[in-house]
Amino acid sequence: MNTSAKSALQDSHLVVFGGSTGIGLATAVMAKACGAYVTIVGRTPATLESAANEIGGARTMVADIRDRKSVEAVFNDMPRVDHLVITAGSLTAGKLADNDPDQLLIALQERIAGPLYAIKAALPLMPSTGSIVLTGGQFSDRPSGDGVSIIAAAVRGVEALARSLALELKPIRVNVISPGFIETPIFDALGPDARAAILKHAADALPGGRVGTSDEAAQAIIFLLTNNYMNAEVLHIDGGGRYV
Repeated sequence: MNTSAKSALQDSHLVVFGGSTGIGLATAVMAKACGAYVTIVGRTPATLESAANEIGGARTMVADIRDRKSVEAVFNDMPRVDHLVITAGSLTAGKLADNDPDQLLIALQERIAGPLYAIKAALPLMPSTGSIVLTGGQFSDRPSGDGVSIIAAAVRGVEALARSLALELKPIRVNVISPGFIETPIFDALGPDARAAILKHAADALPGGRVGTSDEAAQAIIFLLTNNYMNAEVLHIDGGGRYV
């Protein structure tokens, strides 16, 4: 981690929704190494406890990003939030013809409604130098016919939301990290065989011949948090995936 990032995050307070696994956990680890105080938020106490140990010490809070009351409770008795990062979200996919729309709309609840709950609750605690990083995704620029239509709509919406909020909430900065295929636990729900097949197919299609890592995505988030001129931006970290 470069010196400027360490200086920028030293003694700041970072709240990470989705901080117990994957990109969120990797971000929390890096922020802690830069001297930040870290609060990680997730749905499973045991996973949060394990993550806190990996981070080297972190406050843990249990909440479901779709549940407004539990999201708002995260910020009770919290004196300050310098940075808010939201990486929470599941892989809720399926073709509309074969699925209940209400089930598919979970993607919008996790990526639009949930972040709005968190931002609204965090705002009174954020200084003018605060920043927010939301998570979009490659499907915004390169959708497919494989049952990701609602996810594509959700991540595209995240981009529009962030750009508008950057103007509405100024001088608080709002940016988006837009990952492509990253090897994270989000694919575990598909089962080991399907997970391996999807990631191999993605790797074979990418110019670099591999998918990304959580650490690589987290490095991009740390950049957005610590570069004070980055605002209303969508930072793609997809290995060129939106072009192939």
